[in-house]
Amino acid sequence: MIMSHSYYNVWIHAVFATKDRQELITLDLEEVLYPFLYAEFDELGCKLKIVNGLSDHVHCLFMLQAQKSYAEVIKQIKGSSSHYINQHNLILEKFSWQKGYAVFSVSNAEVDTIYDYIKKQKLKHESLEEEGFKL
Repeated sequence: MIMSHSYYNVWIHAVFATKDRQELITLDLEEVLYPFLYAEFDELGCKLKIVNGLSDHVHCLFMLQAQKSYAEVIKQIKGSSSHYINQHNLILEKFSWQKGYAVFSVSNAEVDTIYDYIKKQKLKHESLEEEGFKL
């Protein structure tokens, strides 16, 4: 088969946490942070399908742009968002993300499942904590 054009379709589920898993992401901060993340992913040419999380971490599902690596994208997203939070004094203390992160490739068939998983993060964690699990 000869292809005259490139086809690129790579979905990524990324998870990154606040430094030392500090519970810094309040609902008020989410209202500013999440739209900022949508804009940053868009600026990088990556379609962010959903972002959600808890007070100490976020999950993002995005389409990776063909000319970028996931490492470049995550580095840019984490750096620009922490800079934005600190520059605008959105919280009382200095904000930063942990150095590490997790990324998972997601097949087209699983995009909706992962979307629902991310959308229900708060409910999922609440039910686990009610069952006695410390997250």
